[in-house]
Amino acid sequence: MSNIATHPIKEIILGSSKYSQKGVCSVCSASDFVIEAALLRAKETNTVALIEATANQVNQFGGYTGMRAKDFVCKVHGIADTVGIGREQVVLGGDHLGPFPWRYEDEEPAMEKSAQLIAEFVEAGFSKIHIDTSMRLGSDGASQKLSDETIAERAALLARAASGARQPGREYVFVLGSEVPVPGGTAEVEDVSVTSARAFREVHDCFAEVFLRNGLDDVWRDVVAFVVQPGVEFSDMGVTRYDRSKARELCSALVGYPGICFEGHSTDYQTEQGLREMVEDGIRILKVGPALTFYQREALFALEMVEKELLAGRREGLSGFSQVLEEAMVGDPGNWKNYYSGSEGQLKLLRRFSLSDRCRYYLSKPEVAGAAIRLMSNLSEVDIPYSVLSQYMPVQAALVHSGEIGKDAKSLVLSRISNCIDGYLGAVSL
Repeated sequence: MSNIATHPIKEIILGSSKYSQKGVCSVCSASDFVIEAALLRAKETNTVALIEATANQVNQFGGYTGMRAKDFVCKVHGIADTVGIGREQVVLGGDHLGPFPWRYEDEEPAMEKSAQLIAEFVEAGFSKIHIDTSMRLGSDGASQKLSDETIAERAALLARAASGARQPGREYVFVLGSEVPVPGGTAEVEDVSVTSARAFREVHDCFAEVFLRNGLDDVWRDVVAFVVQPGVEFSDMGVTRYDRSKARELCSALVGYPGICFEGHSTDYQTEQGLREMVEDGIRILKVGPALTFYQREALFALEMVEKELLAGRREGLSGFSQVLEEAMVGDPGNWKNYYSGSEGQLKLLRRFSLSDRCRYYLSKPEVAGAAIRLMSNLSEVDIPYSVLSQYMPVQAALVHSGEIGKDAKSLVLSRISNCIDGYLGAVSL
């Protein structure tokens, strides 16, 4: 296998990319709105669009989206064709591929399912593969801290499955690590410990020894990043911002590992300045997910207020979007009840406005998606006055006023999501 860096992510990391960027924004979402917004901005800015699906969202059993890997590929490629961006500019990634969805099962069945999962992703066309075996499984002790050796050995098993599923003529890149933040944010953000430089070196060297001992030279050659905790996190109502002084020792360790960068998870809600500093410090893959659907939900709530203002005289037919979403979440609490706590009033507030955005699990439910379609249809029947739009979506109103975007509901939602994406693109651009 050639060592020439032809994978777009590898070229960006090595500074040999034709695209004008020194890092990459990793969009982790299954939302059609989010994916379209990301692809549009990539097309407009001539940057690589990295779209990732997690093992919870997409797996061989359908995940919470009901999609298998090949279904997600078809979705993204279909949106890409509609947007008019070349597929060579779109990279598909698998995020947290490993036993997380089956972490309560014993090691053998959980790892068998994980191997099938990762093989399906590779076969379907995903070329950036994050292998995550950092979590305890049902057969591990409840209070047992997994050793780096155990994590690496389990990762090697999955790397072998990925290697066996490689498609001829296609390049791949891999992301590894053992200090992987919890997907989707945490309950508290007060105590976020930055990975030590020593811990990173030990993890890197452990993975190298295990992979090479297991004959996985081909995968090891294509490892471009390790997941570390650089000191960023978010909870329901709070954000820990990046402090480069606290991450200086960790980031300085990269000097000894050419061709390797750090992948930062849970970078949602960071400032553009913070994101830029992360990229400058070697955290060159920035993952974002809940923030994107948070702003999608925010836009839909705002448009519902516009709908009420302009169509208040209707006796029936209003979308009732926010209420439909609330009823869907209350009726099926499985995706939020273990994450939110408090009084009934506090729970309702969290269901609507938590930064962890558990709403995202419900946006594709037929009744919620139907309410969003009704909302957009209703607004297509009226001319939204600048003054009303400015009240509820002032940033988008200014863009409409200057002629930069249309004022149809879809354009307004895509624009609000793009506000978040643009912070990342500003951070990674040369």
